[in-house]
Amino acid sequence: MSPTVIGLALLAAILHATWNAFLRTGADRLWTVTVMSFASTVVALPFAIYYGLPSSVVWPYVLASAGLQVVYSLFLVAAYRQGELGQVYPIVRGSVPLLVLLGASVMAHQHPSLLQTVGVSLVAGGIASLAFGKASAPTSSILYALATGAIIALYATVDAIGVRQAGSAGAYAAWVLVVYGILLLATFLVCRGRIAVDLRAPQTLNALGGGVVSLVAYGLVVAAFKLGPAGPVAAIRETSVVFAALIGWLFLGEKLTLRRIAACAVVTLGAVCLGYPP
Repeated sequence: MSPTVIGLALLAAILHATWNAFLRTGADRLWTVTVMSFASTVVALPFAIYYGLPSSVVWPYVLASAGLQVVYSLFLVAAYRQGELGQVYPIVRGSVPLLVLLGASVMAHQHPSLLQTVGVSLVAGGIASLAFGKASAPTSSILYALATGAIIALYATVDAIGVRQAGSAGAYAAWVLVVYGILLLATFLVCRGRIAVDLRAPQTLNALGGGVVSLVAYGLVVAAFKLGPAGPVAAIRETSVVFAALIGWLFLGEKLTLRRIAACAVVTLGAVCLGYPP
């Protein structure tokens, strides 16, 4: 694997953890994640117009994916209400491959390989270490984080089917982002009645910056997948768990105990094992 691919995957991991830090530091996190979505909507809209409307077969997947991503955003906001970045983020990221594998085992009767079994044990152990003990996250944050991971696994499955039906990954992604932005804004308006956005305010610039960072992170990992093998790229991508702990310590004043470092490393290693095909 070339240094370019490694660099792209590492930078994507850092940026993904970074936009979660933007969300974690927001005073009103529902407002923050809504304004963050404006950036992706503005970027995606010209592409959606260029590609044209999806076919009737594709629309259910677009709507389902966008709707699930709205729920994902709401649950992530709830998880960060009390939980720290270095606790919530590893649980969310680690639970996704774990839940996907368990779902495949139960629903498709696919038996995990030895490497995947090791991965399950590592992720479960790492999450348990973050979830229990003196410095554990609040129970509500743990439950919301696990639910967020489950929703990510769901919309990833929907996307995997929907993009095949669409035939064009660009067209599908553009419309999902546009519909997601509309639905999230509508959800905010239902909850709050109105939204106030002052483009000169620091919190607005931070939220929009976080939205741009999330888009760049997505673009970088797509580029890495295009240039390099999927397994190693996905493995490097999971180092975002460690970067989240470091960002929380350096910029958010979170504690970086030896136990938390070890738990993040274990979750990362487990996710790497789960990411490789049997």
